[in-house]
Amino acid sequence: MRTPLKAAAHTLTALALAAFCTTALATGAEAQPAPAGAHFGAKPLTPGAGHRSPTAATNTLSVGSAASQGVVSPTPKVYLVFWGTQWSSDPAKVAPDMQNMFKGLYGAKDTWGTILSQYCEGVAVGTTTCGTKGVHVQHPATTPLAGVWFDKSGAAPTNATAAQIAAEAGKAAAHFGNTTQARNLNAQYVVLSPTGTHPDGFPNSGFCAWHDFTSTAYSKLAYTNLPYIPDNGAGACTTFTDGRLLSGIESTETHEYAETVTDFWPSIGWNGSGGEIGDECVNLDAYVTLSTGTFDLQGLWSNSANKCVTHG
Repeated sequence: MRTPLKAAAHTLTALALAAFCTTALATGAEAQPAPAGAHFGAKPLTPGAGHRSPTAATNTLSVGSAASQGVVSPTPKVYLVFWGTQWSSDPAKVAPDMQNMFKGLYGAKDTWGTILSQYCEGVAVGTTTCGTKGVHVQHPATTPLAGVWFDKSGAAPTNATAAQIAAEAGKAAAHFGNTTQARNLNAQYVVLSPTGTHPDGFPNSGFCAWHDFTSTAYSKLAYTNLPYIPDNGAGACTTFTDGRLLSGIESTETHEYAETVTDFWPSIGWNGSGGEIGDECVNLDAYVTLSTGTFDLQGLWSNSANKCVTHG
């Protein structure tokens, strides 16, 4: 999912991040939440209204740039950033759940992730079928989880701004030693805010989460704003109604993970009339059993199948 304030935000966050490269960024200040509707292509808190059935939808994706970097993430690496001292409280057990999910998203058990392998970079603008051309997204042979950091340097803001979220992603890149563009071409930083916080106005701003990129003094970074979705109760951000509290955040993060992999620096990657790879498919969730447990993985658009699917 992308933010329409991106152009301004990139400039602001680049300025905000320049300081953190040599000193730690203070994160205690609160800010007003973003107004409702400030984001587009966002996954709604309650899927259904305004979205077509996955079987009736059409959303052929095409590539927006012929570039050979920043279009997709050929070898995805995920860094989970648990922001703030408030993570000492995790009533829904989000932290172990997110780690276990990514620890299992690889290999033969992960048939969901194979959907992504049809998309590539380094092909002509407007390409809809990569075939043997370009550099394809590779299905991970080992876990894509490259690092986990509980940032206890201070409390996460109660109402973090988009610029503060981007700055935390940059701070995480420095923490992991990813201070060159080469080290960040496949890295995505998932900034998880703790229970009781409202990053970028969540939930009143109407999204479940969003992803973007930010420019720092040393490289561009792909990152995700992932709120503590269980605060909204079971059923938020998922189509399942079985009362399982973690389904919504699993569905949402797999949506954002896939969109980051296929539209790494939005929006030069793969997009269609219905948005990015996950946007047309918010009405399709499936429980998928990986080697580390069973998780709610959101459906994705497949050009090869010409529909939303939950397996490749």
